[in-house]
Amino acid sequence: MCDKCKSEYWNYEDRRFHAQPIACNHCGPSYVLEKDDEKITDFERILYRITELLENGKIIAVKGQGGYHLMCDALNNESVLILRSRKQRDNKPFAVMFRNLNAVKEYCHLNEKEEKEICSWRRPILILNQKESLASAVNNRLRTIGAILPYMPFHFLLFEKLSLDVVVLTSGNISDEPLIIDDFSARKKLENIADAFISYDRQIYNRADDSVIQIINNKVNIIRRSRGFTPNPVKLKNDVSGILAVGAEQKNTFCIGINNQAILSQYIGDLKNIESYSFFKEAIERFSNMFRFTPALIACDLHPDYLSSKFALQLSQKIDIPLQPVQHHHAHIASCMAEHKLDEKVIGVCFDGTGYGIDGNMWGGEFFIADPANFTRYKHFDYVQMPGGDICIEEPWRMALSYLYLYFKDKLNFNSLFPFFELNEGKFDIIFKMLSGNINSPLTSSAGRLFDAMASLIGLCVKSTFEAEAPMRLESLTVTGINNYYPYTIGETSISFGVTFDSVLNDLAIKDYPLIATKFHNTIANIIKDISLRIRNEEGINKVLLSGGVFQNRFLCERVMNILTELKFDVFLNNLVPSNDGGISLGQLLIASRINLQ
Repeated sequence: MCDKCKSEYWNYEDRRFHAQPIACNHCGPSYVLEKDDEKITDFERILYRITELLENGKIIAVKGQGGYHLMCDALNNESVLILRSRKQRDNKPFAVMFRNLNAVKEYCHLNEKEEKEICSWRRPILILNQKESLASAVNNRLRTIGAILPYMPFHFLLFEKLSLDVVVLTSGNISDEPLIIDDFSARKKLENIADAFISYDRQIYNRADDSVIQIINNKVNIIRRSRGFTPNPVKLKNDVSGILAVGAEQKNTFCIGINNQAILSQYIGDLKNIESYSFFKEAIERFSNMFRFTPALIACDLHPDYLSSKFALQLSQKIDIPLQPVQHHHAHIASCMAEHKLDEKVIGVCFDGTGYGIDGNMWGGEFFIADPANFTRYKHFDYVQMPGGDICIEEPWRMALSYLYLYFKDKLNFNSLFPFFELNEGKFDIIFKMLSGNINSPLTSSAGRLFDAMASLIGLCVKSTFEAEAPMRLESLTVTGINNYYPYTIGETSISFGVTFDSVLNDLAIKDYPLIATKFHNTIANIIKDISLRIRNEEGINKVLLSGGVFQNRFLCERVMNILTELKFDVFLNNLVPSNDGGISLGQLLIASRINLQ
């Protein structure tokens, strides 16, 4: 510290007495702008130069609070397309930073709760309905915008000079890799993406992405829990000391237990590459040191091939402590139980893309009767084949074909349907033979795959370029004022969609795709209502918990919650942690603690 800062820091009458942040012209952070052979250290000149670059369509790498960001003009479509190409990010929406709240209101619809959250000290990315269009490449025909307001001094000072009201602000990384935090890696990995680099002379100790939230029924629904939310603990009813829950494979977070507090990590990401896995192990070590935590019990996903599960097994053997595998969808429901402090049997509705079931199949459209230690599978969506396995996630048309084959076999004229008549004939024949011969076609009850099939069938997304693209495009077509739904069949153990698809095929003839999308969402909501009523009548349970990634679908979620509330159900949704796999570790922690008590 310089002499002036020292005098303020040690003077107990000064407002900066023992203040942690230092932002002083003499000893505060020193910024530098580098472009080719150009290097600027004077901060005023840096602001003018970056303004010039952004306004001329250039892409800037900016060192932020928890890692590097990439920034460009959000109204310059060519600039955004170049960023997509260089970053290897096809159609996934970009977040954008607005100058101020008035600029947000110009481009987005904003209610009172949303205004409060976007202006909060946490400064999350908030998913808002679009009013005016940005560059089309920002959100690629989706009707929502991921909006964030300035939160670093640098952001505020930049917008004072910048004529632009909105810029793209996306993570500084190659797609699927963790956020870059050190200057050397930024230069090395982003040199072919960014036209210039802005950095400062402070080390980022702990990597943290921007958090992402949306508002559902006037409550916060967290999509990505990181900067601003972590490591704020979730307080539980029972002691969970010494439990390490390592989470799932995708959207990974881990969780440690200290007394009655569950402390979740920041968003780690998908553990499918060495960089993310290294970040995962590094973060566990950092949390252990930071909170003086030593694991006495490890909880993991039931899936034996998840990297998080393999890590848990190795660690349990290395330090000789018990390992508790937890079923994926039970963990989803338990995460909701944990944050709402529920300790009784509930109706658990868990809809997501995939999760390893106790019968060896992939689950994802599940109705449970569950408590924190046990669950019974009451009903589930029909099992359907996934021809080629996980490739179906990237090619949703395969799921459309699989559902139609399940219910109609070869009675349909497939060549007359959109997803198939554009396909190479040889490829269609191969997939059809895989289905008929049950070759490399594992079974799934996944609600996510059902949404994929429906989106593909009406021509919204034949091939996905980012995760959950098909369901997101399907939701984007929904409209208010339609209460009709498609028929379905509730069997002894499963819900069948044969009559649903038959009715959808009839509606395809009129080509009213918003009608089809809305009726389909209403169908899923009606199924949840019917099953919930059956369980209440049979078991006397009145609490319904909704969890799993599908419940990030705002239209579906609000429809379900409103219907069930009118029927006097007590309805709960994840609010403190994500309903997607980012909340799994909290559920694992609670279940492991309760099983350990039995």
